[in-house]
Amino acid sequence: MEYIWSYSISVFLAFFAIMNPIANIPIFVQLTEGLEERRKRGIAKTANIVSLIIIISFIVLGKYIFEFFGLTIPAFKVFGGTLIFFIGFEMLQSKKSSIHHHGTEEFDHGIAISPLAIPILAGPGTIVTAMNFVVGANFFQVMITILILTLIVFLTYLSFIFSSHIIRLLGKKNFVIIGKIMGIILGVLGANMLIQGIKLAFNI
Repeated sequence: MEYIWSYSISVFLAFFAIMNPIANIPIFVQLTEGLEERRKRGIAKTANIVSLIIIISFIVLGKYIFEFFGLTIPAFKVFGGTLIFFIGFEMLQSKKSSIHHHGTEEFDHGIAISPLAIPILAGPGTIVTAMNFVVGANFFQVMITILILTLIVFLTYLSFIFSSHIIRLLGKKNFVIIGKIMGIILGVLGANMLIQGIKLAFNI
């Protein structure tokens, strides 16, 4: 039971940090500026559903992707850990991750798909994080990962819907602090994945 709680907390913190429901609020507000509330809700709903489908697809099919390309678990953990560490390091420097985000995008009717769903929510960092947790995991762990991912996506949806209220409540300066805390969490998680990959590779 203690291992299950430990695993669940690790998954929750990783997804919360990499998907960053709070820190992504200013991006959503900027991209949907001037739109009526009904359209904002529709964009938020579509973006989160699409991102959830994409990430779950990688979680479920990850094993077959590994077999098809002949990838190894240690190599993936080393790469994934390095990537996640790099994202966390950029967040500590108050930068938008060049891995996780694209530059400023013009608004269009596909905004829910890109850039919100891809790559802001379901970017390479999120996909790598998800696959790192399920590679070599049992069925129960995979289900826990999917359930926690769904919870994070739902929280992200709520943060988009109530974005204006959250910004007024927290203040813009606090978003910087939250971003740095998330950066620290990601950096530590990335380093831990990297260490696990090295141990597996050299049978330490």
